[in-house]
Amino acid sequence: MWGGRDESNSISDAEQLLCLLYPATELPNLALDRPDAMAEDVSKALEDLGEVSAIPQKLIEVLADYIDRYTDERGEPIFAAGSYLGTGDNDGSSVTDPQRITDEQRELGVVASYSLSVSLCLAALGFMRVFKPLIVRRVALSQKIERLEQSVSVRLTAAMIGLLRSFAVNTVGTNDPARAVMLAVVNQNGAPDHLVLSNLRTRLARVRTRLLDDVRLGVAAEVGLSEEDRLFECGWGWGIVRNATPVTINVSQAGLTDQPRIGMQVGIADPRPYLYSTVVALDGINDLLSRRTRDMGLLNDEQRGLSEALQLRWDLTQRYWSTIARFGENWPLEDIPWRTSDGEESDYFSLLVSAVLVQDLKAREATDDDLNRAVLIFESLAQRGRITRRVTLDDPAVGMHVPGKQMRLGGTAAIGPQLYWTAADFAPLLFKRTLQSARLSANANARDRLMRLAEMTVDHLSRRRISHGPAAGLWDDPADVLFPHEGRQPQDKPSWYLTERVVEALVEAARAFGEPPLHNPQVTSRALDLLHEADHLLNREILDADTDDTSARRAELTTIEAKLARARRIVVEQPGTANALAMDALSRLDELAVAHLDATRSI
Repeated sequence: MWGGRDESNSISDAEQLLCLLYPATELPNLALDRPDAMAEDVSKALEDLGEVSAIPQKLIEVLADYIDRYTDERGEPIFAAGSYLGTGDNDGSSVTDPQRITDEQRELGVVASYSLSVSLCLAALGFMRVFKPLIVRRVALSQKIERLEQSVSVRLTAAMIGLLRSFAVNTVGTNDPARAVMLAVVNQNGAPDHLVLSNLRTRLARVRTRLLDDVRLGVAAEVGLSEEDRLFECGWGWGIVRNATPVTINVSQAGLTDQPRIGMQVGIADPRPYLYSTVVALDGINDLLSRRTRDMGLLNDEQRGLSEALQLRWDLTQRYWSTIARFGENWPLEDIPWRTSDGEESDYFSLLVSAVLVQDLKAREATDDDLNRAVLIFESLAQRGRITRRVTLDDPAVGMHVPGKQMRLGGTAAIGPQLYWTAADFAPLLFKRTLQSARLSANANARDRLMRLAEMTVDHLSRRRISHGPAAGLWDDPADVLFPHEGRQPQDKPSWYLTERVVEALVEAARAFGEPPLHNPQVTSRALDLLHEADHLLNREILDADTDDTSARRAELTTIEAKLARARRIVVEQPGTANALAMDALSRLDELAVAHLDATRSI
């Protein structure tokens, strides 16, 4: 059933599909592409779709329906944001007004649509790649899947081009008001501006050079980067930017007959980075660069070239924002709330910059200091965002969740009323990035604090689940959690926007708990000492045992020997468990020794 709380559009419907396909393709125990191996709890959860053997076919039908809905008569993919765009009235919330928004504005594509399409297309291609060989004798279904694969690949190519042409490099001259804002953000110690500028130029020299020399596809040739006295920022605009150059591809390698229209489309978005769009784009590119995408060979030759261009932008963007966030002795990121170059500030922006920082630390070696400081930032944001603190009467922090942080889409006023995008994913974003930080941390104390914060955040989200109606168990019903003083009516329609982001975070949680626990060298050393002592005592007991003994004592020695063998195998990966096994073995050996001593005395 397309739609939900919001009117059906290319983004909302992709989010709905990803709630099914993303976990199914990222977590083996939730896979849907092999009916015979489908887990019982998975098939039970999806029983409304039919018998186990019918579930993959139903997904194929729904995917085909989605592609048909969002492909025009010329065969071009549609990325229209539709009902997700608002005019920005009604007390600051983003409200769609059919009488005011023009048809041209409704058809605008945004980075969120491009990025989600990348994730959806990769999940769909991987799903079909596994399922198709299982139905080789069903010719009609096999042919349908082949056609769908081609259509999904066309959409993937267009989405990648959209991301390339939405990348923005914004330079700021000496007389630009944004310059003072950007300097104030990085200058946390009150140092002279010329020293800050000099240090900033040094720290960002490699990023500037690579942006000048290597970033050409889809970006205007001259944006002022060669002038070293100009500040700059890079990332993704809200959509295809005004100065984006055309992107052409080898149509035969891409499996097309004509150049995609999106490669020539005139952009209207302000050519400056939006933190929200930047984080969303990085997530989509992560899926492009994943090991699963490489191992399954999901990209064709032309898509691999586009992927390499996006990877370069992914790397430089993370380096840029990570450098800015950690510039100087006192991190700008620690000065909450974060201010963007246009002078806006919000705790939500601090969370977005933290998200990019975590991405960068994930791609590189994170130090203990980096992660310890990140813990304090996430804990502070959780308090300020009322995740770990109660909501007060008329609490302004609630607006960050409902209706969400409103962002002006610069450039849309040229074709109609000024449009806005509203981001309302503070809680799931905090949950996801906290878990990613915990996975990076090698410090047991920091990881424990991050995991406790993740648990409190998921408790907050659990209380916001819809409790009745067809959407029970989905999100979002914030009445009890965020509006305890207002007596709001409960929600019964799903927000696929929030539900998909919670699903992404839960997949990250599954990955975090799927990894081995932290290794503590002290615990490992202690376990090895205990194993040494236990081995020695075991060998002594075996020497004293009668070789013809078939008594319980001999069986107990065999059990102890097996426990110690298990402890030795896991002592590196699970030193705590090895420690416990060795302690149990020592206790059993002591009981045998005491029993043997008592028997000797009785004789």
